[in-house]
Amino acid sequence: MRGGRRLALALALLLVAPVAQGRGVDAAALDAILARLPSGARIGLLVVDETGAVVAERNADARMVPASTTKLFTTAAALALLPATDQPDATGGASVTLEGSPRAPDVVLRGHGDARLSSAPDCRSDCLATLADAVAARTHRVGRVIGDDSAMADERWPSGMGWDNMATVSATAVSALTLDDNIAVAQVIGGASGAPARIEPPAGITVSGTILTGTAQPAIARSTLPGSDIWRLSGTIAPGTTQRLVLSVADPAARAAAVLWAMLVARGVTVSGPVLARHRADDVPGAEPAPLARLVPPPLVQDVALTLRQSQNLHAELLLRRLTPSGTVSAGLAARGAALAPVGFAPGSVSLYDGSGMSAHNRVTPRALVNLLRWGQAQPWGAAWLDGFPVAGQSGTLKGRLRGTALDGRLRAKTGTLLGTQTLAGILPSTDGHMLTFAALVNDLPEGTSAVPVVDALLLALGGYDTAGH
Repeated sequence: MRGGRRLALALALLLVAPVAQGRGVDAAALDAILARLPSGARIGLLVVDETGAVVAERNADARMVPASTTKLFTTAAALALLPATDQPDATGGASVTLEGSPRAPDVVLRGHGDARLSSAPDCRSDCLATLADAVAARTHRVGRVIGDDSAMADERWPSGMGWDNMATVSATAVSALTLDDNIAVAQVIGGASGAPARIEPPAGITVSGTILTGTAQPAIARSTLPGSDIWRLSGTIAPGTTQRLVLSVADPAARAAAVLWAMLVARGVTVSGPVLARHRADDVPGAEPAPLARLVPPPLVQDVALTLRQSQNLHAELLLRRLTPSGTVSAGLAARGAALAPVGFAPGSVSLYDGSGMSAHNRVTPRALVNLLRWGQAQPWGAAWLDGFPVAGQSGTLKGRLRGTALDGRLRAKTGTLLGTQTLAGILPSTDGHMLTFAALVNDLPEGTSAVPVVDALLLALGGYDTAGH
């Protein structure tokens, strides 16, 4: 009880700044909303109007874990630095070369940081099959198939990312040679009751273990060690059913080469050598021979929008590395900082160690996020940037939030979620015709709790709507 009274007292002391331009904000109502935060949670909040005048704030200069709102920094820098992002991505596409013996040349598949290379059977753009066709048209006998990701440094996971995330599809390994978002799919096919199920592993991934066909409640478990492409499966599956198991890839270059190997064999090409991966040994990318064929992916601005809307961690990490010719994380961090220097962040208000927000080391203040959003909107690429934000009730990571409220289809914002952290930053339309810029970062959430209902109610109140959404 004593701790509860202290929390209530702290929330009662929440200072809502004087209302900008005379607009009314009911401080008592906001206090009542914030009092519903789970006990122990911390919130950092800043809301400003078009002139920068403060509408509401709480701990606006507190250093907090930003989670995926980190992607706002990375995507803004990409649009500011990378050339012709509204044109086909001529520098990013994968390529193939034939190297070595003319009688049985090695096939070298090189990646250049393109996040969208696909092996899907129905692929229509940026397709690995196009490169396989080019090889098959030139020769019917090859030696080794090599996946080469040395265009970027071999830094597959961000500093500060939890090891338990490494085997999840949200944290697949980062590589200049990326295929299918570095996700592979195994098929498990149930047989007769009591018999082992048939497991069809994906190319380039080792799968072991036994799954039984049974009438009990089907459940399949999968496990791997961090950094490994060896997966162990166990459990049961219902008779006559098929289940797709999505597996993260730890060595994307090797996986992409294995898929290309299978495509070449399917085209009648004899492959006499093994599948290999080639990673960079230092911080300087080597010179590349002229390619037999090279893909040109769609404009990079489309990938920026996908990265924001779906909160795609792999794509964000690749964007960070593409900010510099060296393709290293350290150089990418420096380039991002230089690109965003005109924002004028206060010293210590931005400390970021990755491109996606998966690092637990990251710290950002609400004021820094708001300043970034206001600066970004004013840039020549600002409209395209905002167009990629998730829209409340409509798209991306906000599709299920604020649906049916007055902010449905109107609020644009970037979400962020990590263990104990939920964040949101974006553009909030108010009932009096203003466009407010806001950042709300909640840290230290107890396990099993959520700040989403509180933050959503807070946004409705700050926009002048009642908390029922009208």
